[in-house]
Amino acid sequence: METMAACPIPAHVPPDMIGNFSLFSSPGLEPTPNGDPQAASAVVHDGPRIFYSPVNTRDGKGTWVITRAQDQRRVLQDPETFSSHRSIFASALGESWPMIPLELDPPDHGKFRSLLNPLLSPKRVMALETAVRERASVLIDRIAASGTSCDVMTDFAFPFAVNIFLRFLGLSDDRLDEFVGWANDLLHGDNVKRPAAARTIVAFIDELSADRRRQPVDDFMSFLVQSRIDDRPLTDMEIRGTGVLLFIAGLDTVAAAIGFDLNYLARHQADQQWLRDDPKRIVLAAEELLRAYPTVQMIRVATKDVDFEGAPIRKGDYVSCATMIANRDPLEFADPARIDLAREDNRHTAFAYGPHRCLGSHLARREIVVGLEEWLKRIPTFRIKAGTAPVTYGGHVFGIENLILDWSQEDAA
Repeated sequence: METMAACPIPAHVPPDMIGNFSLFSSPGLEPTPNGDPQAASAVVHDGPRIFYSPVNTRDGKGTWVITRAQDQRRVLQDPETFSSHRSIFASALGESWPMIPLELDPPDHGKFRSLLNPLLSPKRVMALETAVRERASVLIDRIAASGTSCDVMTDFAFPFAVNIFLRFLGLSDDRLDEFVGWANDLLHGDNVKRPAAARTIVAFIDELSADRRRQPVDDFMSFLVQSRIDDRPLTDMEIRGTGVLLFIAGLDTVAAAIGFDLNYLARHQADQQWLRDDPKRIVLAAEELLRAYPTVQMIRVATKDVDFEGAPIRKGDYVSCATMIANRDPLEFADPARIDLAREDNRHTAFAYGPHRCLGSHLARREIVVGLEEWLKRIPTFRIKAGTAPVTYGGHVFGIENLILDWSQEDAA
């Protein structure tokens, strides 16, 4: 886990607007046994509406932290002032090409979004559901047959989420563990592992696109290399930027969401039983769990000087819109710290907001719902295994490890 040191504070930041908060290393956000990093991030609601944190760092710079959901929506809906092009991935290589469409601004963003939307539309996701459910069933049946406990992240959440991603790319499961390792090094590794993983992933995407140019099949990469934007083929860099985004988005976030959800249900037996009593409740419950346990921090970079709710944001400043902060905003949600699986009218921003709202949100939702449905259908009442402690952490993508669940009678006693 990368340690975040304080960065120099720009001269334009007023001293009374500086806050010592980090989504990487504040209490409860560093690796913590039995932690709750989303709840720990909500501490910012006790302070100012917006502040500058020199320890919430991104590429050697601090960030402005936006604490109110309505203010985050304003930032995320204004790409002319708050650009999404900040080269999160390429910066690890000392380069500046964008992940597409996430790091493109209008009008180019809309062109690529229109190209890709049909691939992850609700209709396409419905067509994938049989395969998604089959994969969940096979994994859980294997777990159930092998004993009365498991490491959920290793045995289910990652293999499930990554398999769906591999199927989308048209690849087999043969390299599943290898891909998960790359993602962990990229998203959670140190200053040595992160650039090495980035180089490996770029080489993989470039090689795959070259293979599909020579011999196309019915998969995502073949679609990309045969697509056209503005009546021209996509460039090699555009194909790389799109492929890299899909690779990263497909590997970590859904698995983390399923892990946080099962961690919650293991600790709240009444809610677990409530879902077992009527599985139709899982769809609504999944939305509340997305609100309570989102995993992503969106970073924007100011394109010009702007005063935003009294904050003198200057061109080049980073602005953090963390989903876990917006989703615990007491001005947005009644009793935001309480997890209410029957909560309705749930305007959470787990999938971001505005033009860059998550392209894969429909698929992610179905993966989470199907994963919970099949788990509860096949695994008896479960809890955290005695003597173990899941480890949670904040960061670019929040996560959970060592989640050992047990459904043996001995553990219950």
